[in-house]
Amino acid sequence: MSRLHGTKDFWIGALRAEGPAFAAAVAEAPPETPVLSCPGWTVTDLTWHLANVYRWVRDVAGSGTAGAPQQSRSQPVEPVPGVVAVQRWQQAYDDLMALFDTLDPEAPAWNWAPQPKKAVFWPRRMAHETAVHRWDAQLAIAAGEPVEAKLAADGVSEVLDTWLPAGRRIATGPLQGVVRLSAVDADQEWYLRLRGEGVALLDTGTILDHDDHHARVHVSGTASDLLLALWGRVSFDTLTLAGDRTLLDGVRAG
Repeated sequence: MSRLHGTKDFWIGALRAEGPAFAAAVAEAPPETPVLSCPGWTVTDLTWHLANVYRWVRDVAGSGTAGAPQQSRSQPVEPVPGVVAVQRWQQAYDDLMALFDTLDPEAPAWNWAPQPKKAVFWPRRMAHETAVHRWDAQLAIAAGEPVEAKLAADGVSEVLDTWLPAGRRIATGPLQGVVRLSAVDADQEWYLRLRGEGVALLDTGTILDHDDHHARVHVSGTASDLLLALWGRVSFDTLTLAGDRTLLDGVRAG
């Protein structure tokens, strides 16, 4: 089974759905409501964080250059009232969407991953950033809805083909073996080989070349639950799991 391959239009469509859902959730919650899936954060913190990300990505994606930006994305969360945070998020979201609507996906644009330095990286990244944080915001008001299956499946692929190869994972260490992930509602599977500090996403059409490709742990569930587990929002133990659970520490993004 092959992985889904999204397009700019697919990811922008996801943003058009996930963005308003995020806004509705944070507007419903009192500003100081804790975000349980982001320990230490309130709904206001989460809103300001996403607004900052959008503003930074707009500058990077629309820069027309593949060179690294001088300013880091890391910015402190400002202690602004909740209604102001929502307004700033909305403006940042609108500005980002206006850019993405006219963005040439092949235009040069820097990214931090082992991916081509093209602008299309950023609509995909922002679709998944928004979807996971929408889930965070809805969880804060006890209304968490799963990520749509096709989008979630692409989000799983993004963790495996972008975040982990970039070294952005929770644990490395002496982890060796193949992890198999199955999305039961998207008819997709992924095989990831852990090699200590390194990872390799295997082609499912050739994984049976020899016995070393056999998975040491197999996790199956909905695409949304797999994505949320990879991001540490839910435990892998809530999914169907067989094999060496310790390897799963090496597939969580961070």
